[in-house]
Amino acid sequence: MEVRPKKSLGQHFLNDRQVAWRIVESLLPGTGTMTGQGCAVVEVGPGTGVLTSFLLEKPGIDYYAIELDRESVAFLQKKYPGLGDRLITGDFLTVSRSVFPHEFSLIGNFPYNISSQIFFRVLEWRGSVPRIVGMLQKEVAERFCAPPGSKTYGILSVLLQTWYDTQYLFTVPAGAFTPPPKVQSGVIRLTRNDRTSLGCPEDLFRKVVRATFNQRRKTIHNSLKSLLGEKTNFTSPLSGQRPEQLGVEEFIQLTQQVAAVLNAGS
Repeated sequence: MEVRPKKSLGQHFLNDRQVAWRIVESLLPGTGTMTGQGCAVVEVGPGTGVLTSFLLEKPGIDYYAIELDRESVAFLQKKYPGLGDRLITGDFLTVSRSVFPHEFSLIGNFPYNISSQIFFRVLEWRGSVPRIVGMLQKEVAERFCAPPGSKTYGILSVLLQTWYDTQYLFTVPAGAFTPPPKVQSGVIRLTRNDRTSLGCPEDLFRKVVRATFNQRRKTIHNSLKSLLGEKTNFTSPLSGQRPEQLGVEEFIQLTQQVAAVLNAGS
């Protein structure tokens, strides 16, 4: 049975088993146990199962997969009949959290066209997802891991680095896929950090990050005008800077200052 890559789903099937092995080893080095007691792993979009084959060889793995393409599901059911209901037919972006274990690591060759949405969902579920290893478009992978001061540093750079330690691991050439994409790919690893709270309203934190980067050529003072409305008495030591100059801690500080102004007299 052959699975045809579908352009509508952004499918580029990884065909290089050495690259697949490196990706799995990046999530589960050695024996594959991160806690010494085994772990649950969810693979997003297993496609033809090149990562799957290595994951199933790892000891101590409670493996799950979610796949939207019914042709791929049928192929995987035939190739790995033991998966049973751990192979879920559905969309990772809309599926209920309850279909997965209480805690799980995430892995996948993520479709380029939904990679950002996947990581926004990871942020929603961050209490349950301690580690992610994913392959995505190289420029996007670099952006997620970019430090403050970089031209590629942006909204998801800040939001992901608030809750995760991010690492760009290695680059994958287009020839490793069928069909070859027009761009290179990058593999990244995210590991949940120790942060449990922000010390400021989280919804406001996200609004501040978005407002500043949506007008990244402006200074912080000017880009926050839309968020502050008539409260023009906002001042901050950070006001004269641009968003790409601020790290996570500075954004938290900025949000606390914005919250104080918004709450004044209310």
